[in-house]
Amino acid sequence: MTNNTISLRSLLEKEKLNGINFLDWFRNLRIVLKQERKEYVIEEAVPNDPGPNASRADKDKFKKHMDDMLDAGCLMLSTMTLELRKQHEDMVAYAMIKNLKEIYEGQARQEVYETSKALFQCKMSEGSPVGAHVIKMMGYIQTLEKLGFALNDELAVDVVLQSLPNSFNQFVLNFNMNEINKTLPQLLGMLRTAESNMKKDGSKSILIVREAKRKGKKVAKSKGTRKTKPKGKEALKPKGGVSEDGKCFHCGKPGHWKRNCPVYLEEVKKAKAVGASVSGIYVIDVNMSTSSSWVLDTGCGSHICTFVQGLHMRRNLAKGDVDLRVGNGARVAALALTPPGTPQ
Repeated sequence: MTNNTISLRSLLEKEKLNGINFLDWFRNLRIVLKQERKEYVIEEAVPNDPGPNASRADKDKFKKHMDDMLDAGCLMLSTMTLELRKQHEDMVAYAMIKNLKEIYEGQARQEVYETSKALFQCKMSEGSPVGAHVIKMMGYIQTLEKLGFALNDELAVDVVLQSLPNSFNQFVLNFNMNEINKTLPQLLGMLRTAESNMKKDGSKSILIVREAKRKGKKVAKSKGTRKTKPKGKEALKPKGGVSEDGKCFHCGKPGHWKRNCPVYLEEVKKAKAVGASVSGIYVIDVNMSTSSSWVLDTGCGSHICTFVQGLHMRRNLAKGDVDLRVGNGARVAALALTPPGTPQ
């Protein structure tokens, strides 16, 4: 215990309080007092004397507090410059710290400002290790907490997620849509796993919505106006409107869309032959692409953005207002939507 105490007290002896390093000096002081079990004397006001009629336990508690406060005060004075020592030599430890905080309050505010600015401007570059980046941000968050400006877990996690590059957009989407609650260390572990998986895959991906196929009875349609569908080969015959540019989302060949794709029409024909039907349920598949910002719905004009900040104009939704069904059968809640016709 003696060797540890001497070693820790050397932290204060190496860098004495000189008027411009209060925050660093105060951190070191707390470390030393915490190790010596005396940190409470700079956090609690001087107790009242219990008096001669008090119990032995109360008298012993009061004496211990005064002894520990004397030790802490002498330690603090011994690690100040001569000028500061003269100003505080008649104060007890608690009053000494209170006075120093008032003197250097502006210095503390400046550090809060600089730390906050560094935290919210911290962005991870593509290809950089995610572990080092998150640990750096955790350091900023812990510094703010020590300065009295603690971020709650939800806000801290959101700040980290927003600092990630585009290659992590899919991770952020899944994290938000599944409403995962994690602490920063737990988030760090998940991001390292995601980074490892992305390196193995060697490519980025986006979600593309397609019309699903499933076996079983056809879904009953609501009554009302409906068009009659042609039967036989005419229903599978490719229609006009062949695209001159772009590729088919089904077979990947240029010159036509999926609805005109011979491969797709042949698959539909075979599916009908074995009793399968095309349902009106939409599922989400993972497909390779050069961008991971949007979910492309090839069947309609509505698209899905993988992060709320991508919607410049939006209306936030309450949980349960709009749900989506993804490929594994899970139901996920939409967070926001844009008014019809709004440019993004």
